Amino acid sequence: MYSRNIYLLLATILPFACIAQNPFTHWTDAVEIRHSNLQPIIHYLLTVDSSDPASVRMEMRIRNIPDTFNVAMVAHPEYDDKYWRYVEDLYVETGSGRGRVTRKDSALWQVLTRGREAILHYRVRLPVVAQRSAWKAFLTPAGGLVGGPHCFLYVLGETLTPSHITLRIPGEWQIATGLIPTADPATYFASTVNMLVDDPIMIGKLKRWNFGVDGVPHHVVYWPWPVENLDADKLVSGIRKLVEQAVLVFGRLPYREYFFMFQDSAYGALEHINSITVGAPVSELNSNISGLFSEIAHEYFHSWNLVRIHPVEYGDVSYQTPPLSKGLWFSEGLTIFYADLLKRRAGLPVFDSTRINHLEGLIRRYLANPAYLQHTAEKISLAAYGPPGMLGDYSASTHLQGELIGALLDIIIRDASNGTRSMDDLMRKMMERFSGRKGFVSRDIARVASEVCGCNLEPFFRDHIVGTKAFDFNKWLRLLGLEMTMVWKEARTAEGKLIPDLRAYSWQETPGSPVRIGITNPGSCWGKAGLHTGDILKKVNGLVISETADFRQLIRAAQPGDTFDLEVLRSSGSWRTKVLVTGFQQPEVRLNRIAMAPGKQRKLLAQWEAGQ
Repeated sequence: MYSRNIYLLLATILPFACIAQNPFTHWTDAVEIRHSNLQPIIHYLLTVDSSDPASVRMEMRIRNIPDTFNVAMVAHPEYDDKYWRYVEDLYVETGSGRGRVTRKDSALWQVLTRGREAILHYRVRLPVVAQRSAWKAFLTPAGGLVGGPHCFLYVLGETLTPSHITLRIPGEWQIATGLIPTADPATYFASTVNMLVDDPIMIGKLKRWNFGVDGVPHHVVYWPWPVENLDADKLVSGIRKLVEQAVLVFGRLPYREYFFMFQDSAYGALEHINSITVGAPVSELNSNISGLFSEIAHEYFHSWNLVRIHPVEYGDVSYQTPPLSKGLWFSEGLTIFYADLLKRRAGLPVFDSTRINHLEGLIRRYLANPAYLQHTAEKISLAAYGPPGMLGDYSASTHLQGELIGALLDIIIRDASNGTRSMDDLMRKMMERFSGRKGFVSRDIARVASEVCGCNLEPFFRDHIVGTKAFDFNKWLRLLGLEMTMVWKEARTAEGKLIPDLRAYSWQETPGSPVRIGITNPGSCWGKAGLHTGDILKKVNGLVISETADFRQLIRAAQPGDTFDLEVLRSSGSWRTKVLVTGFQQPEVRLNRIAMAPGKQRKLLAQWEAGQ
């Protein structure tokens, strides 16, 4: 392994070379010095003025650049937040005066200059929102999150170009980022554009806790600081246990350093190359630590599964919206599978007491949704980050579907190998084969799974990944000495009250555009009333619908027996219908131990239940 000091030396004395780290490789395989006389040399200056906490000022010094070149803002493959909308005052300086900047596309600008040197100046005026996603750039008088795809422009066609980034921030603020530090504490290094935009920078009044696993430093960072009543010991020790369990799966850590970056007043989370950003209000830290550990385990496991073991569609960075991926059933679903499993192995609190209870819940949720028999796992993966309505009058979760597929494959592998192999072996083999530039497709997983299993899993993938054949759950559950029973019952609350059928939602394609209705199940009372996903909502009970919140507020308190009069607009014209809110049925699933199960099944079940 390259030591941190050696890497700092390389980053400092080789500014004209590209120390290229493919984000999908092991760290020890990552350092490759590439030199080209045609490659630009870039130094960014990111300035935050405490008197103007609403914007970031950027300076991009470029040497060795043609007279005409293009710069762009990267589109994230999942959450394209379109921060090009907030780029202001973009201009270019040269040694002989100002050049010319012309906007060619929403996130693309052409720059005309002379002398093979240029300094681009621009400002990113960060939006103020009521609810903030944890990965989005923001600023407050106490700090914030900057950098990433929200702040940096890059030279189009030069994604292997390294760069240095200097931060000019208020003196009392601290910095936390996965970017590579240099001898200057305010300057960092990024080996490629992907590293530049996928390592966000947390700045401000921070609190940091540190620990090491296998000699690799890990940092837990919380913003803002100070806060009251934070049980830091429980948080940090739990994270360490998750890291230790992940090492046991893969045998080694794929990064030189890692940051767990938590924010108050934010929600959601996102994985990065060697960090995660997580919304973690103090109230949640104290009241729902199990839920937070699930979020952490999920995003952290992405360090292997998605960031490194990546679908073929996840290639180099681009300013254009990347293609949707057919492989998220594996990248997201198996990551959810391990989020639960790592917590159990680490002895952390879980939502359901046993793995049997957890599997019961997965199967129940799966059977409750007919979408999984209408659309393939690959199609549902495509829809995960696609526009609303890709599945028509159905809605499905690639996370749930993928986790359940992973659970069944794990059982099959355990049975075929007499308990000597499991999903751990499949993940290790996928890391060996697909953590480089080559991404996977479903048939690649089928081949690797068959190799690990020592059996032919091609029919399983044909039926359940690229096909929509129903799972014969008992066929595989019996391999563990379990058997499933299922009955359909009216959905009721814990108090026995009928739960209303609210399986409909609303959305707008852009702010101010028409509000459309989405149907998640054609068998719902909304589907039975003749409504279809994409219908434009004009009025509900005589009230004009102009925002998605208008529809949500109207149906939020609905009870069985309530009636809604809807006026919608379709290509054929205006249409009205009445929706009678009813209850709905859902399956009740039980997994029972087979009393006379053979010794092999009893042994496999004990091993599986223990999470081994």
